[in-house]
Formats: sequence, C-alpha cells, structure tokens
Amino acid sequence: MKSDFVFTSESVTDGHPDKLCDQISDAIVDHYLERDPQARIITECAAAKGVMFIATRFASDVRADIAGVAREVIRQVGYIDGDFSARDCSILSSLVELPATARVDWDERELDDDALDRLAAHYQVSAFGFACRQTPALMPLPIWLAHQLAQRLSAARRHPLNYLTPDGTIQVGVEYRAYQPHRIHGITVVVSQKSADAPALEKLRQELIEQVIHPVFQDEPVRPDSHTRIFINPEGLRVGGGPARHSGMTGRKTAMDTYGGYAHQSGSAMSGKDPLRIDRTATYVARYAAKNVVAAGLAEECEVQISYSIGLAGPVSLQVETFGTGTVADDEIARRLEASIDFRVGAIIRDFDLRHLPARGGFYRPLAAYGQVGRLDIELPWERMDRAEALV
Repeated sequence: MKSDFVFTSESVTDGHPDKLCDQISDAIVDHYLERDPQARIITECAAAKGVMFIATRFASDVRADIAGVAREVIRQVGYIDGDFSARDCSILSSLVELPATARVDWDERELDDDALDRLAAHYQVSAFGFACRQTPALMPLPIWLAHQLAQRLSAARRHPLNYLTPDGTIQVGVEYRAYQPHRIHGITVVVSQKSADAPALEKLRQELIEQVIHPVFQDEPVRPDSHTRIFINPEGLRVGGGPARHSGMTGRKTAMDTYGGYAHQSGSAMSGKDPLRIDRTATYVARYAAKNVVAAGLAEECEVQISYSIGLAGPVSLQVETFGTGTVADDEIARRLEASIDFRVGAIIRDFDLRHLPARGGFYRPLAAYGQVGRLDIELPWERMDRAEALV
C-alpha cells in the first residue's frame, strides 16, 4: 500500500436488514446460553418484505420461543408498523434438535491442561486480529468513525429525526499521509424516510449535519474541512426502508464486524454461533493479542493471524505482521504471544467467560451492530490490555 492514500469504510444502523438478521441470530444465542450455558446453537436468519426465515440447530433442554425472540428484536429496533413490522411479519422457522451428545458436558473452568488439550476445534479457520494507534480504541479511523456516525444516526432517528426509518448506511473516507490519518476526504449518509411528506432533501441534509455529523466530530482530532465531500442520499430521497425495501441475511457484513476492510478478516460470519465455534472465538482472541502488542509499545500497528485445524486444540500457525513499525522482530512478538496467551479452544472460552456472560442479561446481541471488536461502549474481555506488561 502507498504511504499516501484514501481509505473508506462503511457501517450501518441496527435497522439495516443484514444487521437486523445478525441481531436476531445473536439474540437467539443469548436466549439459549442465558438459560443453559452448556447449550450448542447455530442460527441464521433471512428477511424480506413481510417475512423472516430463521434456521436454528440446537442441543439443549431449553424450549425457546424463537419467533417471540425475533419479534422482540424487530420491535426494539423500531419496525412497529408498515410493510415489515414486529406485529405483522410472517416468521418461518426450521428448528433441528441435535443429538444429546452434541451438548457440552464439561465446564471449562474446571478443566486441567490435559483436558484442555483434548478439547479440539471442530472447524477450520484462519482468523485475524488487528490494532493500531489511530484511535483511542486502537482501531483504524475509517471504521471507527463510521460506527460512531451510525450509532449517532440511530439515536437521532429515535429523536428528533423520528421521520426516518431504522435503516441507514454511513461511509467515511479518510485521507492518509505517510500512513497517518490526515483529513476527512468524504462522508456519505443514506437514509430512508417513513413517508413522502417528510422533509425535502436540503432540509434532510441540514438536519443530518447538525444532529449526526457535527456531534460525532466535535471531539475528534481529524475533522471535516472545507474540502470534505458530504453526500446525503446522493441518489435522492428514499421512502420506506428495511426488509420492505431490500433483503437481509445473517453474516453479510463481516468487514464492518471487524476492521472495515483495513485489515484482513476470515470472511466467516460471527453472529448466530455459540462460543465453541472457533471461527467466532478465534477472531476475538486474535484481536486481544494484537491489541496487547500495540498497548505494550511493541508496534504502532499489529496484525495477528491464527490458523486452527479440525481435531487440534491449539492453533497450527500464529503469525505477526507489524508493517515495519515493530520495536522487536515479528517472530519474537509471536513467541511472546504464545508464551503469555493460551490460544487453545477451551482456554479462550474459559478466559473470556464466553459461555456464561449471557447469563448476566444477554451479551452477544449488542455485538451484532456497530462492531464485534474495538467497542468502548461495552466491556468486552478481548478488549482488555492486561497482557501488555507480560509482553514487554
């Protein structure tokens, strides 16, 4: 990559159809694990005008009201009337109960090293974690700003911009000089209005700048300037939004779940999977490793790649890339990570308490919108920097 470039990342509000499906999938995961931490769950959703389809495979004694969980998420997001609503949409479900042997029969908090070595990955994945000095959350600036703007848009949509639907998209372009954020190149906001009687485009532009863009950037060191291009609904006003306008599906927004395309990603969907799915869990521990490397001052940027193979408890490969910013060799950083963090499947679940966190009132659903990593609004175990000192 050149040292001077423009990079764009995208985020969407919680009412975007893909993110609605992600939230429902993770709300179902929460629903099972809150009542049965030993449960196994995999669930996926698809949404379109007036209809939602949910496919769930589970091993648990819990008899979940899948449709009820979905309708509550739809209602909370804001779809309460119109062509897609919590009350009126049809919900089709396919529930497959897995054999009782698929249910977890161990407690990772009580396992010794030998038992952890026998707890193997059931799936193959190469997962990536990334961290850098561009933001307080040690995230790339484009996706950080896109998420902040999307969250602000969602809040403003509830009040005072209640003429908007829950469905919105934000894109942020950042201009880099010598690999560092230099200025805001462009901001694009695409929103839908509930009816044609809502404000005209120029009024909409003014209100979004005042209620969304200005509040987000007031404390940011890199802000829009007189040359920043701000596009509000560049294709014109949109009436109606959400699944009534375009379909949604679990797992279609993997870039905005992680680093907005700025760093590598596995491509595997994260939402709708219980923590024994290593393709989800490995992404968390890879972020944890990369963040602690940067927090320790070993690099300005760090990407950690971890590969797991079916039948083995630990990774078959752990690689570190610091893009020339490391204070020690990348191989040495990888060695220190392996010495200070237990990357075995059961150890990750144990150290992050991934099967018991939902019992505190739900845990995974809030991750399904505005990023699974780099969050400062939620206390996440993989965002801790408690291994930094051990890495020095």
